[in-house]
Amino acid sequence: MKRFLLLNLFLWATISMSLGQEMLKGKVIDKQTKSPLSGANIFVKGQTATMTDEQGQFEIACNDSLKIIASYIGYEDYQLNVVGCREVLIELIQSASHLEEIEISATSNSNKAILNQPQSIVKLSEIELKRGTGLFLDDAINTNVPGVYMERRTVSAGQQFNIRGYGNGARGTNGINSNFDTQGSKVYLNNIPITDAEGITLMDDIDFGSVSNVEVIKGPSGSLYGLAIAGVVNLQTRKAEKGKTSVSQNAMIGSYGLQRYTTTLEIGGEKSSLMINYGKQKSDGFMAHTASHKDFVNVMGDFNINARQAITTYFGYSNSYDERGGELTIAQYKNKDYSGNQVYIKNNAHSEIISFRAGIGHTYKINRNITNNTAVFGSGLNSNASSAGGWTDKRPVNYGLRSTLDTRFSLGSKFSLSGITGIEFQSQQAQTIGYGMVADSFNLKGYNIIGAQRSNQSTVTSTSSIFSEWTLTLPHDVSLTAGLGWSTMNIKLDDRNYLVANNNPSNTKVKHVPTSYKASYIDMVSPRFAVNKVFSKQLSVYASFTKGYKAPVSSYFYIPTTGELNLGLKPEIGTQYEIGSKGNLLDERLQFQIAAFNTVFSNKMTTVAVQNPANTATLYTYLVNSGSLNNKGLEVTLMYTAYRSKNSTFTSIRPFANFTYSHFKYDNIKYQSVAKTKANKDSLVTVDYSGNAVAGVPPVTLNAGIDFLTKYGVYGNINYSYRDQMPFTSDGKNKTSGYSLLNAKVGYQHKFFDHLNVGVYIGANNITSTQYYYMIFLNQLPDAYLPAPYKINYFGGLNLNYSF
Repeated sequence: MKRFLLLNLFLWATISMSLGQEMLKGKVIDKQTKSPLSGANIFVKGQTATMTDEQGQFEIACNDSLKIIASYIGYEDYQLNVVGCREVLIELIQSASHLEEIEISATSNSNKAILNQPQSIVKLSEIELKRGTGLFLDDAINTNVPGVYMERRTVSAGQQFNIRGYGNGARGTNGINSNFDTQGSKVYLNNIPITDAEGITLMDDIDFGSVSNVEVIKGPSGSLYGLAIAGVVNLQTRKAEKGKTSVSQNAMIGSYGLQRYTTTLEIGGEKSSLMINYGKQKSDGFMAHTASHKDFVNVMGDFNINARQAITTYFGYSNSYDERGGELTIAQYKNKDYSGNQVYIKNNAHSEIISFRAGIGHTYKINRNITNNTAVFGSGLNSNASSAGGWTDKRPVNYGLRSTLDTRFSLGSKFSLSGITGIEFQSQQAQTIGYGMVADSFNLKGYNIIGAQRSNQSTVTSTSSIFSEWTLTLPHDVSLTAGLGWSTMNIKLDDRNYLVANNNPSNTKVKHVPTSYKASYIDMVSPRFAVNKVFSKQLSVYASFTKGYKAPVSSYFYIPTTGELNLGLKPEIGTQYEIGSKGNLLDERLQFQIAAFNTVFSNKMTTVAVQNPANTATLYTYLVNSGSLNNKGLEVTLMYTAYRSKNSTFTSIRPFANFTYSHFKYDNIKYQSVAKTKANKDSLVTVDYSGNAVAGVPPVTLNAGIDFLTKYGVYGNINYSYRDQMPFTSDGKNKTSGYSLLNAKVGYQHKFFDHLNVGVYIGANNITSTQYYYMIFLNQLPDAYLPAPYKINYFGGLNLNYSF
């Protein structure tokens, strides 16, 4: 906390630089609608001087003669020569989209254009998100974000991200880097962390169909987000459009019983807006025991209290049920036997979640240089899940806050300083109860039922992060960025499944209360340094260094089978060096991003498996820190406006492509197991995976496609994806085959009577009927494949929107 106070003292000390000068006042509006444009950048002598407030207004220090440039996403820049200190009105005209106009949400640079960000960031709009069904997100991520792969365990559950080779979880029966749970990536929805206080992300209950904006930050991000060793994914749901009241009804149907119905009410006023969205979604699944049904409610509200203050609110409710058919063996997948895993099916494997999420954010503009953004949030869910191993009930409640001071100061005619300083806190209280499953004696042919209790754990976990990141803008469009994050995690675990053997003074393994355990991970310091250079507002080059952490979760430091503590674990550390370039070339028709990186994940947590006396089964596992993952890669994104016209039949034709090369290796990684020798003594067996390719990452991925739009309202796209073969066990002995997918969609949109907007569309996935997978269970042999449909499947829909 002392560090945070010192940072704020420095911040307030710099305020005096901006006082005591005569000011030029102005307002920036849309020329056609006359509505104010909040967040427009005002440049003086090529440097950012300020940004407009919620009413589109701004103030800058005044001189006798001044040349200013106003810039806003989606609009053409406007240049104005001002003589004397007076009020000015700037009217901006909408322009064709290009890379410089794409803005990101969280950055210490006052110029939020992605061209000015010294790191690899991909932002997806509704154009990319709705190329397919728009319901599952993984198709949009895997097609448009090089270096990132999103998987799902079922039709619409078990989703997780793999960012630049950071696998999720550490447990595995045949190696390391299991993807059995989701860790390492930090995910936010409307500024509310979906990732819980332990760093685990569950997304079964997220309505991806209502998401309109996605921002993916690749690599350690501790200087702004705390414990985010792999990267950050920011999701934003749709908001009501200002000045418009409308009601809409959307319906979609597709193969395998896919149905989605969405009803939306939008009320947009000048100072407030409200959107209420209800979605109902179901699928029969394409293989045995994979049906899914979900109900979603999303409410978004924005309220401008005055010129200085605004409030944003979000409420979400989900009721989600997804059946699990289980993983297929290698032989099943090869023979296209999609009958599922009979052990899973016998246990009625599923995941069921009823959840609530809520958050309220307050923005307060202290003065023209300093703005405070504070959000408080909470979530609670009731979940139960069964699989081959048994049944688990979990009831976590999360709450917390995130508060930042966004600052920007002019340090003369050619220099400016901007930054973000803040704190994020989150706490979770959860009870997790595990059961075995037994046959139903009244229905032996039916599903198994819950049997005896195996475990009962109550955990209280809290994380806190203090961070500050600053960008110094220099002459010649050069900027320097430096940041520092400081994070802690504290875990308390109460084992309510009482072990008599531990409650014994002679037990030397436990030296305190036999049912209560604690662990703390402190001083996880995450620095960031970067430099960025922009050439003629068309091309930028950058270099950066970032660092991040992932602390062990509660199930890692306690071994319930033996009652022992495993407190020697250290947090994993991620360090990344990255160089790259972004640009708009060929008269802003060609947009590109290219990044080369070397990311090292050290102190990697790996499993020690303890076998039974007969060496026929694993009794239990525990974790140790081992070596590193050394991940080197290259990512390229291209988008080219091949044709654009206002009067021709085709108004826009835009091909796109992206490419990823991954050279990821284990470095000093060892997997250990404890087995019995012939003399019936414990023996530690060690397998060294050093030099092997990291499991779960293909060396090459490639995506290419084309979007088109006509003046008659007809639009469409076609896209091709290639995913190279990859190992799915750490020893490299088991590999998937490479595969290619071809998807397409065409639609028609038209407005009738100036009030009714009608849209229809039809699409097809896997046009070439290729066998592929949604997920591979890494190091989980003999089961491995969670398959996707291997036949062409269709979807289509109708959208109706009536504006009052």
